[in-house]
Amino acid sequence: MTTVISVIYCILGVALAALVLMQEGKSEGLGSIGGMADSYWGKIKGRSMSGNLEKFTKYGSMLFLVLTLVLNILMK
Repeated sequence: MTTVISVIYCILGVALAALVLMQEGKSEGLGSIGGMADSYWGKIKGRSMSGNLEKFTKYGSMLFLVLTLVLNILMK
Protein backbone atom coordinates (compact mmCIF):
# COMPACT_ATOMS: atom_id res chain seq x y z
CA MET A 1 0.00 0.00 0.00
CA THR A 2 2.75 2.43 0.94
CA THR A 3 4.68 1.63 -2.24
CA VAL A 4 1.70 2.36 -4.49
CA ILE A 5 0.98 5.67 -2.77
CA SER A 6 4.68 6.60 -2.93
CA VAL A 7 4.78 5.97 -6.69
CA ILE A 8 1.63 8.07 -7.21
CA TYR A 9 3.16 10.76 -4.99
CA CYS A 10 6.34 10.90 -7.10
CA ILE A 11 4.45 11.01 -10.39
CA LEU A 12 2.19 13.76 -9.06
CA GLY A 13 5.21 15.76 -7.90
CA VAL A 14 6.78 15.66 -11.37
CA ALA A 15 3.42 16.50 -12.98
CA LEU A 16 2.95 19.50 -10.67
CA ALA A 17 6.42 20.79 -11.51
CA ALA A 18 5.61 20.53 -15.22
CA LEU A 19 2.25 22.28 -14.75
CA VAL A 20 3.86 25.18 -12.89
CA LEU A 21 6.52 25.58 -15.56
CA MET A 22 3.91 25.60 -18.33
CA GLN A 23 1.98 28.50 -16.81
CA GLU A 24 2.43 32.08 -17.94
CA GLY A 25 3.72 34.77 -15.64
CA LYS A 26 1.27 36.97 -13.75
CA SER A 27 2.92 40.26 -14.68
CA GLU A 28 1.00 42.07 -17.37
CA GLY A 29 3.92 44.23 -18.43
CA LEU A 30 3.21 47.57 -20.07
CA GLY A 31 -0.22 46.37 -21.20
CA SER A 32 -1.64 46.89 -17.73
CA ILE A 33 -0.85 50.61 -17.85
CA GLY A 34 -3.09 51.26 -20.83
CA GLY A 35 -5.85 48.92 -19.74
CA MET A 36 -4.87 46.15 -22.14
CA ALA A 37 -4.90 43.58 -19.35
CA ASP A 38 -8.70 43.37 -19.52
CA SER A 39 -8.73 41.77 -22.95
CA TYR A 40 -10.96 39.10 -24.43
CA TRP A 41 -8.69 36.30 -23.22
CA GLY A 42 -8.62 37.77 -19.72
CA LYS A 43 -12.42 37.63 -19.53
CA ILE A 44 -12.73 33.97 -20.53
CA LYS A 45 -9.73 32.75 -18.60
CA GLY A 46 -11.68 29.89 -17.03
CA ARG A 47 -12.16 28.28 -20.44
CA SER A 48 -8.68 28.99 -21.80
CA MET A 49 -5.57 26.85 -21.61
CA SER A 50 -4.07 28.98 -18.82
CA GLY A 51 -7.29 28.71 -16.81
CA ASN A 52 -7.22 24.93 -17.14
CA LEU A 53 -3.56 24.82 -16.09
CA GLU A 54 -4.35 26.84 -12.98
CA LYS A 55 -7.28 24.57 -12.15
CA PHE A 56 -5.21 21.39 -12.58
CA THR A 57 -2.41 22.91 -10.49
CA LYS A 58 -4.81 23.81 -7.69
CA TYR A 59 -6.43 20.38 -7.50
CA GLY A 60 -3.12 18.58 -8.00
CA SER A 61 -1.52 20.48 -5.14
CA MET A 62 -4.47 19.62 -2.88
CA LEU A 63 -4.05 15.94 -3.77
CA PHE A 64 -0.29 16.25 -3.18
CA LEU A 65 -0.94 17.64 0.30
CA VAL A 66 -3.39 14.86 1.15
CA LEU A 67 -0.96 12.20 -0.09
CA THR A 68 1.78 13.79 2.00
CA LEU A 69 -0.35 13.52 5.12
CA VAL A 70 -1.36 9.92 4.31
CA LEU A 71 2.23 8.88 3.73
CA ASN A 72 3.27 10.56 6.96
CA ILE A 73 0.66 8.60 8.88
CA LEU A 74 1.51 5.31 7.16
CA MET A 75 5.27 5.64 7.75
CA LYS A 76 4.95 5.90 11.53
